[in-house]
Amino acid sequence: MESRILQLIAALRAGGVRVSLAESAEAFSAVDLMGIQDRESFRLSLRATLIKDVKDLPTFDKLFPLFFGSGTPPMMGGNPSEDMTPEEAQMLAEALKQFTENLRQRMERLMNGEPLTKSELEAMAQLVGLNQADNLNYQNWMAQRMMRAMAFPEVREAMRELMEQLAQMGMSRERIEQIRNMVQQNMQGMQEQIQQFAGQRLAENMSERPRGDNIDALMNRPFQALSDADKKVLQREVKRLAAALRTRIALRQKRMKSGQMDPKATIRANLKYHGVPMEIKHRDKVRKPKIVVICDISTSMRFCSELMLSFLFALQGQVRKTHAFAFIDHLESISEDFTGANADEAIQSVLWRMPSGHYNTDLGWSLNDFNNEYMDTLNSGTTLLIVGDGRNNYNDPRLDIFSTMVRRATRTIWLNPEPDYMWNGDSDMKKYAPLCNNVLKVGNLRELANAVDELMTG
Repeated sequence: MESRILQLIAALRAGGVRVSLAESAEAFSAVDLMGIQDRESFRLSLRATLIKDVKDLPTFDKLFPLFFGSGTPPMMGGNPSEDMTPEEAQMLAEALKQFTENLRQRMERLMNGEPLTKSELEAMAQLVGLNQADNLNYQNWMAQRMMRAMAFPEVREAMRELMEQLAQMGMSRERIEQIRNMVQQNMQGMQEQIQQFAGQRLAENMSERPRGDNIDALMNRPFQALSDADKKVLQREVKRLAAALRTRIALRQKRMKSGQMDPKATIRANLKYHGVPMEIKHRDKVRKPKIVVICDISTSMRFCSELMLSFLFALQGQVRKTHAFAFIDHLESISEDFTGANADEAIQSVLWRMPSGHYNTDLGWSLNDFNNEYMDTLNSGTTLLIVGDGRNNYNDPRLDIFSTMVRRATRTIWLNPEPDYMWNGDSDMKKYAPLCNNVLKVGNLRELANAVDELMTG
């Protein structure tokens, strides 16, 4: 119990609450006096001794249940076929056979009311980057990532299909409704379990975060787990990284200035000498890339795309030509914004003109806009760069247009902050990825900087 109280105090400090050593000592004295048997008295004793400013009460109220929760949310246990007739149990078994083994196991688990184990939650936390995050504002987002990793959208859709199949097979409406209610309650319980675990892990990470977090840790932190203060630090870091990249790329291009000997050019150059002396010509090996970049600046992708545009602005000297576009539910050319000398002003102008909101991302419609107005920016010397998570809100992905764009470009690179195991639900990445030359994961600044380096090297 003492260690959990110390973790709560450390998390409060990480959340901006000033807690002195004297106040910490007072908290332990109050707990000794009031005891821990009555949870509400225990909570009030900690709140009264640790919180001195009313503005800090919401932070305490948010953190306390994460360290002193009430346990795993209830789920309806048992096997739904236990109280079924043999005919109904046979119907359920037959209906489940149409689904894949992995999906069937998840559906049966929900019907049986089996909560996730500690090891399963830990494994998902590692997969989605929860262990590197320490901002409670992203509890819901992290929980959603964990549910996507469990293929929750596919399971929900499969359950709907199962109910329809059972109805077609002749199962009674009452029995189907009983199964549906049980599954819905169990799914809600599992969602609450994931939500609670995500909050607890974020709170624990806050309590363990060293003061004066260094830049290396921030560069490895997922974009969506960054606070506003963290983002400002990384925006400054991008400028330093871009300057280093610019120097490295320029040196690389200088070393590669002379390529293989060009026989035809050598013969033409030496006609005036009648072959003596000979002036040798080389093929130009320095080929600065021409880039067409299309950035998703919806809420989930906004900061990643903002940093990518900062990189491209800073590296203009190493690029022949850049055509830049941004989209949420439609496409806009933003190349004109980058003709000035101030990258920050240019990017903020784009973000102001296309504010984030609650409207749906529609990449397919944006590709249609590109096809109608900007397809001529792509040719055999162009690198097509897409920055986005491929989530299309179940709209038409317009693979026909994307295929045409890929054929016109020399190479196509997709930068996506989500790993491939998250490509489910409304994600169309499994359809887009096979058409690309490369798909690079850019979930944090370090991965993004490495992707930019690879882009410029190629």
